[in-house]
Amino acid sequence: MRSSLLLTLASAPYLPNSPCLSAESFRGIFKDGDDYKSLFTSVSSECLFSDSTLDSGHVVDHNSASQLVWLERAPVDPSLVRPTYRDEVDAFLETLSSHMAIENPTNQQIPIQARAPPELLYRSPSAALISVDKASAFSADILLPNFWKSTLVSPESVSFLPVPTNDSDRVQKILDGLTFSPEIASIVNSLSLNGMVNDIAYLTGESPLSNIVSRHSFAEGSRLAAAWLKDQFEQTGAECELIPFLEGFAPDVICRYSPVAPSNETFILGAHYDSRGTFGSTSAPGGDDDGSGTISLLGIAKAIRFKRLRFKSHVELALFAGEEQGLLGSRAYAKELRAAGKDVTFMIQADMLAYHDPEEPMQLGLPASIGTPAVTNLVGNVSKIYSPELTVGITGACCSDHQSFHEQGYAATQVFERAGWIIDPMYHNSGDVSKRPGYDFNQLRSIAKVQFATLLHGAGYEIVQ
Repeated sequence: MRSSLLLTLASAPYLPNSPCLSAESFRGIFKDGDDYKSLFTSVSSECLFSDSTLDSGHVVDHNSASQLVWLERAPVDPSLVRPTYRDEVDAFLETLSSHMAIENPTNQQIPIQARAPPELLYRSPSAALISVDKASAFSADILLPNFWKSTLVSPESVSFLPVPTNDSDRVQKILDGLTFSPEIASIVNSLSLNGMVNDIAYLTGESPLSNIVSRHSFAEGSRLAAAWLKDQFEQTGAECELIPFLEGFAPDVICRYSPVAPSNETFILGAHYDSRGTFGSTSAPGGDDDGSGTISLLGIAKAIRFKRLRFKSHVELALFAGEEQGLLGSRAYAKELRAAGKDVTFMIQADMLAYHDPEEPMQLGLPASIGTPAVTNLVGNVSKIYSPELTVGITGACCSDHQSFHEQGYAATQVFERAGWIIDPMYHNSGDVSKRPGYDFNQLRSIAKVQFATLLHGAGYEIVQ
């Protein structure tokens, strides 16, 4: 069955005032170079062509029984840009079109059997929209060139709720009352660098004690990682839950700390523990992306236990899977929280914290778009107080799991390793291990201090004597 879709330049409001478009047909916002595109499906092409309220757009028919997949070039530094980018995507599409299964005797990433040739629905130098069979769609990221990303387009309508003014004001109130606390400085300085070194070695499989080869969401190693993370966080006093969200994917790992007294507010620090490797390799260590964010949360959890902290609000340390396929785990969880009416004061995502170009200072990158300015400003000011060694700036590297919460109307932001584009040459590469030039545990720890201090100032805490 064929139907029409519309791809149009995204700008607020994300649902244009058009009689042809509805919230039920909205499928999300996707990055295309410096622009963002809004996608609508099941639309009437006749209505669109006669609608004078729409300035521009790309209308195309597609097989509505297939899965839509958005492909985008990652926002990498110009020094990493290869002249073969466009050829690499052409090769990817040809690979999807083949009917030859990819053998995988070690079962670290799933075999792929393309059942039907993909349809190319849209193409620009920095993005593409394809329609493929669902089995191929779930594994598209395994075939992609390392500096490209894939996102599965939701078959259902996607929420894009504005963050209520009262919620932004609540975060602003935390910022307005922000002052240096010697006690908080002491707590965040207790973060163990040696602990982070050991933890990342286990997650990447660099440690002889680890059997993890890949943390790709379909790999057995992601299940091993989920179980190990659950155990590690529970040892710090958290109550953890493995939450499945989609068949075949590793579960989300959600760890919670109950407040000392009844509270409606919840504060969330997030990261994603799934990874990607190099096409043709069974290894996907994900040391920086996003093992670094994962161990920042584990380091914070260990400090919570070491310092005997109890929070005055609900606190969650959330580790998501399915991020590399399009924020799937976090989208499911954020949607669940919204449906349950949970009051989330802020969510801060940590994605890629450890790579540091030796010719540059240690940095903290905050998002230029997709996020809540009040939370971003709070994090930036906390950094100046507790990690002044970091140069704070804006990054165009977007987006991670905070987008899932932003879409649900929750105040959210992201912390990243650089005030600029991605510069890690091992991004989405099987060489993304911790024992390599540029992997900087000092920068990672400094950013983790910022995450932790922001949480302490926001959620409030007591030290159990």
